[in-house]
Amino acid sequence: TTMLLRIISIGAMSSNPLWGEKPGAIVRTGHATTSLIQSGKKNILVDPGLPPQVVVARLSERANLRAADITHVFLTSFRPDVWRGVSAFEHATWWISEAEREGMGVPLVRRMQQAEQEGDDALRDALKNDIAVLKRCTAALDRLADGVDIFPLPGVTPGMCGIIVSGPIDGMGAGAALICGDAIPTLEHLQRGTIPPGAADVEAAQESFKEAVDIADFIVPGRDNWGVNPVRRGFI
Repeated sequence: TTMLLRIISIGAMSSNPLWGEKPGAIVRTGHATTSLIQSGKKNILVDPGLPPQVVVARLSERANLRAADITHVFLTSFRPDVWRGVSAFEHATWWISEAEREGMGVPLVRRMQQAEQEGDDALRDALKNDIAVLKRCTAALDRLADGVDIFPLPGVTPGMCGIIVSGPIDGMGAGAALICGDAIPTLEHLQRGTIPPGAADVEAAQESFKEAVDIADFIVPGRDNWGVNPVRRGFI
């Protein structure tokens, strides 16, 4: 069965050191690339990084779908600009890797407790909302749908996890496509073999990068359009 993998919105890094920008600077509003996977009766939206009303509009423009048509949402990480639009899909099942859920949850609770002790009510309330979203997420099983499996890519965040789509893919052809989140942020990072700055575990992030390049014929970066993996397809 041919599956559909479609880019709903191309993301952007808030700053890109490969463009000579300072790491951590806010040069532009960062948001994740949002992808749609259709397999059987499942419509899986990956990383709704735009605001709710915007991601719903993009979904209509790119796939002729409404918010209510999305059955599942998958988050490659729990970075705020990855799940910014998730509230538009309250009816759907929200998935995240168990390692990311646990690895991000404990620090969030600690930060909220610290904000409460320091009397920072605004930060406390914001962190409470983040924790509520994380609690709403279900730990993803290894297989999300026919031909759709999770692919752990830890390092940039503790439990970052991609999705590998295997088989005939509409618009791509035969092969394996990996939605890899910020493990590979852009096609430039792919070409240069570079991980993004600020990784929680640099060594693990580098190993995840290598595994992604080894397995996938097509790459969907965390902040860019999809492209052919030049290593697997023999272009370099």
